Amino acid sequence: MTAPKKLFIKTYGCQMNVYDSERMAEALGGQGYVSTEVAEEADMILLNTCHIREKAAEKVYSELGRLKPLKALNPDLRIGVAGCVAQAEGAEIMRRQPAVDLVVGPQSYHRLPQMEARVRAGQTALDTDFPEEDKFEVLKTRPKAKRAPAAFLTVQEGCDKFCAFCVVPYTRGAEVSRPVERILTEARDLVARGVREITLLGQNVNAYHGAGPDGSDHSLAQLIWALNEIDGLERIRFTTSHPNDMTDELIEAHRDCAKLMPYLHLPVQSGADRILKRMNRGHTVQEYLRLVERIRAARPDLILSSDFIVGFPEETEAEFQATLDLVEEVTFGYAYSFKYSTRPGTPAAERAQVDPVAADDRLQRLQALITRQQQAVQLSMVGRDLSVLVEKPGREAGQMVGKSEYLHAVHIEDCDAAVGDLVPVRITEAKRNSLAATKR
Repeated sequence: MTAPKKLFIKTYGCQMNVYDSERMAEALGGQGYVSTEVAEEADMILLNTCHIREKAAEKVYSELGRLKPLKALNPDLRIGVAGCVAQAEGAEIMRRQPAVDLVVGPQSYHRLPQMEARVRAGQTALDTDFPEEDKFEVLKTRPKAKRAPAAFLTVQEGCDKFCAFCVVPYTRGAEVSRPVERILTEARDLVARGVREITLLGQNVNAYHGAGPDGSDHSLAQLIWALNEIDGLERIRFTTSHPNDMTDELIEAHRDCAKLMPYLHLPVQSGADRILKRMNRGHTVQEYLRLVERIRAARPDLILSSDFIVGFPEETEAEFQATLDLVEEVTFGYAYSFKYSTRPGTPAAERAQVDPVAADDRLQRLQALITRQQQAVQLSMVGRDLSVLVEKPGREAGQMVGKSEYLHAVHIEDCDAAVGDLVPVRITEAKRNSLAATKR
């Protein structure tokens, strides 16, 4: 028998890239590839890239430089670049790094089998189109192997918001939502393979408007209620949301749907109205705060997380202080904060930049405040009874690790539960980045 070819995928960035990498592996599985965690033994290496972080493209080129010697040792090795950097850079990747055989954008990875065949025939392959065919429909058949108890499921891609700092509309394209029935079919398949928690993914997920069974557009709230009916699916989450698309219907789902977890990622980016306007966010600080009030009135125990950009072009110290004030007022259980970095082709890249030293200082102050809030929220969990979805054994004997309703990592001591079990626990200790618990 012919030995299977080995595929190594390195995934950068967001949860959607994690999902995309899984689907790429499945697509190439039909070509005889099996996954490996060791790049040195691979027959094909794919870098699934993200363009959000600072110097994203240069980091990819650096990684390609590190991989080049592997090709010298194994002339049959094929190297590919996928994802948003691939979409943005296109043929430039092959020009700068001739070791690359294949470049594929995030909307075209369903064509990987055909591209791989061309590469094996001695050609290079480049595809950064926005094809008309539905890549999810092409990849609708999935292997039946057992899955981890928590999984991602992409329901919406692209964004029409055009925030001044963001490349997503250019690399992922316009907003597109998958039909309800196709999502439900994939969700049922995941549950049949052992999944008990699904996180719905989208660049702007609460703008979801997929076609329902009756042909009319369905909202994210309607999709959640349809998923709620799937036996064996115990938990539902979604990310990432835009404040302008947080509808009354979706807030009510947080109140009434028991399977929808009490956690919401709701990026605000800045606490200053002028900066929000310059970012093209489409909302004010007060509108965001009123939205938070409505959400918490519907689900008082809900934990909020957010994204922040500091040092955005033209941001003053007073405007940064307004961001600190907003964080103090809202209190976040989690938050992700970044120093602004330019993205070529975006409006903000052409504006006057904040002094890097000042931006660094602002980021450190914001992160210190966020860390204090996160630790306070974790400490407030001590003594509470929660439910943990067990995901894996812990490092200590008899210990199991999983996630609470609030997305906290929880280490359960002296636990005889199996992976995939939902375990009632009592929280005994708040650690730096996790909680300790005993089984009730």
